[in-house]
Amino acid sequence: MDQLRVAHSDLSDAAARTANRRWWDADADDYQATHGEFLGDAELVWCPEGLREADANLLGDVAGVRALELGCGAASGARWLARAGAEVVALDLSAGMLRHARAAADRTGVTVPLVQADALALPFPDGCFDLVFTAFGAVPFVTDSAALHREVARVLRPGGRWVFAVTHPMRWIFLDDPTEHGLVAVRSYFDRTPYAEYDEAGEPSYVEQHRTVGDRVRELVAAGFVLTDLIEPEWPAGHERIWGQWSPLRGRIFPGTAIYCAHLTPS
Repeated sequence: MDQLRVAHSDLSDAAARTANRRWWDADADDYQATHGEFLGDAELVWCPEGLREADANLLGDVAGVRALELGCGAASGARWLARAGAEVVALDLSAGMLRHARAAADRTGVTVPLVQADALALPFPDGCFDLVFTAFGAVPFVTDSAALHREVARVLRPGGRWVFAVTHPMRWIFLDDPTEHGLVAVRSYFDRTPYAEYDEAGEPSYVEQHRTVGDRVRELVAAGFVLTDLIEPEWPAGHERIWGQWSPLRGRIFPGTAIYCAHLTPS
């Protein structure tokens, strides 16, 4: 977009939802062309640092578990869990991303149910899942993340697990620049004003939300969760891949990803 404008500005939930659905529908092909090989067709890669569930074991033994991948994208994580013996449903707002999920199912022969829906209005009954997880899906894009945690809590059984990866909130301070220019603090960590991109017509085309670590913890607790771990993956030696603002230079100095592990307290 030649006239792309970037701003930090407040937007309604409806405006953010519309913008992000349009963005991911339009960007799905480029996203998969750029990142698909790194993410794999049936892998659960938590973050640009390359942390894989096969190594991290954040979800534990998933054999026989009923699971939901929230904001699944091409649903590679859901297919990984299915191969590990879980009963998985994959959900995303974007039809463009789900089109790639169907294509990857054809390539791998691993098929999971795909659902197009809003993460704030999950089309499932109460207490129907043992596990909900996402690697950078849904959570950073909804205006009311507290409501998202409540909705996840609703569809989980008591004791069920909720594991999600998001951009580390410390990154909000810096420019989205993988070079040394991105090492200078330019914003307050405490400024929760959303990041928004606008197209040439002045319409929002992409919206991302910021929450501090404390915000995330309080929202989880208020929804009935107990936080059991917070993972800040270190940049691994020999990993030279640049993904947007993630790079070896920045990754060796401060974290780029935060993975929250929680379980729902029995009622």
